[in-house]
Amino acid sequence: MQSVKENLICLHHAPQVTRPLLRKMFQIDPQLQFPFTSTPEQISRLLSIPLPRATSILHHIHDTNIMRKLDNHLQKYKCVTFMDDLYPPLLKAIPDSPFVLYMTGNTQLLTNSLALSVVGTRTPSSYSLPAMKSILIPLIHFGFTLVSGMAKGIDQYAHHLANRNNGTTIAVLGSGFDHIYPTNDIALYQYLSEKQLVISEYPPDRKAEKYHFPERNRIISGLTGATFVVEARLRSGSLITVDQALEQGRDVYAMPGLAGKATSEGCHKMINQGAKLVHSYKDILEDWLEKI
Repeated sequence: MQSVKENLICLHHAPQVTRPLLRKMFQIDPQLQFPFTSTPEQISRLLSIPLPRATSILHHIHDTNIMRKLDNHLQKYKCVTFMDDLYPPLLKAIPDSPFVLYMTGNTQLLTNSLALSVVGTRTPSSYSLPAMKSILIPLIHFGFTLVSGMAKGIDQYAHHLANRNNGTTIAVLGSGFDHIYPTNDIALYQYLSEKQLVISEYPPDRKAEKYHFPERNRIISGLTGATFVVEARLRSGSLITVDQALEQGRDVYAMPGLAGKATSEGCHKMINQGAKLVHSYKDILEDWLEKI
């Protein structure tokens, strides 16, 4: 008989098994044994899902070739479930926390209580990059781990700043490790996966999908006590991350931008709505130290 962790990882690997469905499975059987001993008709009835979907799930979890591939993934990457001690407590506290995380790199970075999420536009202005240096480098030297999504623009620049200044950083992907996205800086991924830490909610063989990135953003904000927005348009993934951070009860900081710039509008709106305005690293550091 497999352990509940083994059952969870196996079910999580099935594309037809969503987080809401996994949650329902746990409610029915906390040991997750029944999917492995039931017929498609029983699964369909118990979970209130169409019979073809139930059949696909059972085919996946009983396919020896698929399970062999999963075993290879587990040998190559660290797999942490919400039941494991290594699972970040801050992340466990958010609504809709991930059941399973795949990791590659230095998992000890998850133990750093000084961690700041950094998000922003994929098309930063020339103004933002020097400003990021002045704000983030002192925080890196103080010991902050920067958490971001390895997207083009602000995310990648935050990771590079940490790397170049002997700091620590965590990247959260919207795809599996066998399908790295974006592809414009594979060298960054390789460095992060060896010297820093890369995390994905998705099994290694899962390609990036558009809906993965809003899902990924809740993990970026959920891993830290605060999110810092550098530049963002009014409608952007960065503002989705901010909404999720607020829903999670986390602090939000915003860097003011140049008036009239489209990439400044998101931050200015957040500041008007109560996000803390950041002129220098002290605005974040002093606020953080007051809460310790």
